[in-house]
Amino acid sequence: MRRWTPLAAVCLGSFMFILDTTIVAVALPSVASGLHTSLSGLQWVANVYTLVLAVLMLPAGSFADRYGHRAAYTAGLAIFAAASAGCALAPDAATLIAARAVQGIGGAAMAVTAFSLLGAVYQGPALGTAMGVWGAVSGLGGAAGPMLGGVLTAALGWRAIFLVNLPVTLLTLVLTVKAIGPGERAARPAALDPAGMALFAVCAGALTTALTWAGTDGWGAPPVLAGLGAALAALAAFVALELRRRHPMLDLRLFRDAAFSAVMICVLASSAAFACLIYTSIWLQSAVGLGPVRAGLALMPMALTTFAVSTVSGRRVPPRTAVTGGLLLSGVGCALQAHLDGGSGASSITLGLVVTGAGVGLMIPAMGAAVMTAAPPERRGMAAGAMTTFRQLGQTLGVAALGVLFQNAPHDTAKGLDHVYLAAAVTGLAAAALAFTALGKIRRAS
Repeated sequence: MRRWTPLAAVCLGSFMFILDTTIVAVALPSVASGLHTSLSGLQWVANVYTLVLAVLMLPAGSFADRYGHRAAYTAGLAIFAAASAGCALAPDAATLIAARAVQGIGGAAMAVTAFSLLGAVYQGPALGTAMGVWGAVSGLGGAAGPMLGGVLTAALGWRAIFLVNLPVTLLTLVLTVKAIGPGERAARPAALDPAGMALFAVCAGALTTALTWAGTDGWGAPPVLAGLGAALAALAAFVALELRRRHPMLDLRLFRDAAFSAVMICVLASSAAFACLIYTSIWLQSAVGLGPVRAGLALMPMALTTFAVSTVSGRRVPPRTAVTGGLLLSGVGCALQAHLDGGSGASSITLGLVVTGAGVGLMIPAMGAAVMTAAPPERRGMAAGAMTTFRQLGQTLGVAALGVLFQNAPHDTAKGLDHVYLAAAVTGLAAAALAFTALGKIRRAS
């Protein structure tokens, strides 16, 4: 039993930080009524967490190399717990959004250390087993968020979705300290890059803000245009800075390889299925009339299918097949959920959720292998950090961009959700074609 205690510690932490990317989906209507906030405010409750995760993934990796991965993991757990308490006690939307941002700081430290902690404890076949279990638990965390959020919101109120983190965090801290050694620090840790981190944060934050405002103000509104301009300027400055640095936070020369760039685009696109959950939940509760628990139950087919497929596919399906097939199924599943009208109910999306869940379960465990295949050996650590960054950024931008489509039909949520599903379907199908081509080139080259 003690042999698998470190795995339990890592899986619990990973499950929590991934769960909190989607657990708010079903609770958002209750948050809106309790804190008297708007849809754009609701989007930031969901978005700021994944935005901070995306911005801090790479710097958190440098911090972990410098001070030790167990130290970074435990620090992340402590920050995550404190911020969760802040979310639960938030008196208004602004405080909740700020506490969610701090949650993202802790989540980033937890995210970047999972692979290294498992690699330090397990070797050989045991490592493969541990990675398979970790992948399945991670997939379940993202897909099961709406169900758990619905149960907690209905039984105890929306604040319970954050309070539940506290006992789990305490247990995880105890297991980590007892079962995982302090490990070694890197002899030459990567230099921190505060300027690069700030520019990346400005770019991602300005783009997310512009997309959020575009849904209500229109694309021609001055704040939207200013946000897009700021994002573009920050991106240009970030690229110029990172190309000049001897040891960049993100080596942009990796993207000169068309195959690596294509795979990272697929990582971005893979988040579209999760981004849809926010608007599906709003439709289920505002238009169909379901409560939080029944809305969570309606979304459960995706969670169950994701867990089942990720558990059995793991090491048995080649990365190219898994990523391509997963994106294809995800796109088809989103298309099957479209064509809603005023008479549609929860059962109208069940088949699509099952197909989407199968796609997510197939591609998520394989994404890491695909990125490792595409990256040169000496840059695989950085590539892994870039993958997690792009995945969280994809979910953040996905919620914001799909929100623009959802709000195009303000008085018909079914029609707005149709727009969301169709956009996600096109994204998944296009990315599947890209993955098939890109990973095919990698395989032939290797």
